[in-house]
Amino acid sequence: MKASDLHVIPKRKTSTIQARIDERLFTLEEIPHSESSRLISHFKFLAGMDIGEKRKPQNGAIHHYLPAKGNFHLRLSTLPSAYQEALAIRILPQQQQTHYHDLSIFPGPLDTIYDLLAQKQGLVLFVGPTGSGKTTLLYSLLKHAQHQFRRQVITLEDPIEKREDHFLQIEINEPAGVTYMDGFKSILRHDPDVIMIGEIRDEATAHLAIRAALTGHLVLSTLHAKDTIGCVHRLLEFGLTLEEIKQTTLGIVSQRLYELLCPFCGEDCSFHCLIQRKQRRMGLYEVLHGFPLQKVIKAIGENGEDQIDFPTLDDYYKRAVLMGYVAPPVEWKKRNLHEKT
Repeated sequence: MKASDLHVIPKRKTSTIQARIDERLFTLEEIPHSESSRLISHFKFLAGMDIGEKRKPQNGAIHHYLPAKGNFHLRLSTLPSAYQEALAIRILPQQQQTHYHDLSIFPGPLDTIYDLLAQKQGLVLFVGPTGSGKTTLLYSLLKHAQHQFRRQVITLEDPIEKREDHFLQIEINEPAGVTYMDGFKSILRHDPDVIMIGEIRDEATAHLAIRAALTGHLVLSTLHAKDTIGCVHRLLEFGLTLEEIKQTTLGIVSQRLYELLCPFCGEDCSFHCLIQRKQRRMGLYEVLHGFPLQKVIKAIGENGEDQIDFPTLDDYYKRAVLMGYVAPPVEWKKRNLHEKT
């Protein structure tokens, strides 16, 4: 079904097994508590978690191989609830190969991003909410950039979501003493051309990314922000100066995933039709770089409200709606209904 998550959710009398497919939850079946308890204990055992501990949240992982589908990495998380433990399983296919051009409805922004990867040094940031496809885009771009430019690529990730043979991947393990700073010091001895930092989460990681970009490396990383301009404000919150951002940042990419309109069902695609479709979701990308980026940084420094003219996510979304790729927003439907009335 190409589900991204599986959930075992306890209720008063039974437990519900649900699958998340394209950000929508579908109920697969209802099972008794006795059955779900054995099921969760079995998965906890496979993931190396404490079967006897049911009062605290736990995390674990399983590597699973299916002959017809290849390797899967499963990330498990349990959570004590009012009735029984709840279980969430994130499904991460390891063999899935995606060309970066197949990720976007409009290829133009991705060509711009790919051009940024041709630079020898600097910082490229990818922003968006959880599940917007940042990691998938990063892996795809890194593989093609390495093949095209013949560069040494090393990643620092916490945790490694997808194991790749094309570049070196270092997993951060803070309880074991392997931090982003320790990993960065170590990988510099391996002469990397491109460094990918999984996520900028705090002030230390932000300064690390800036330092790596200033020392002659191309650095790619992700950050949680609403949009490209919001990313600049987030970097300032992490203690960076506007001059550091100006000197190092090549571009900022904001992205969202949208469900494509079904050619048969329209907006309300049935479950059975949904799982048969090959391409169900694609992304829209907003790229802030070059002169517009410098203008944004200058306006923020002067506390100005200058209107920066560059294609935004809203512009691409409206174009995708008008071309029939994605469903229109609720506001448009209400407005059309009001006009008809």
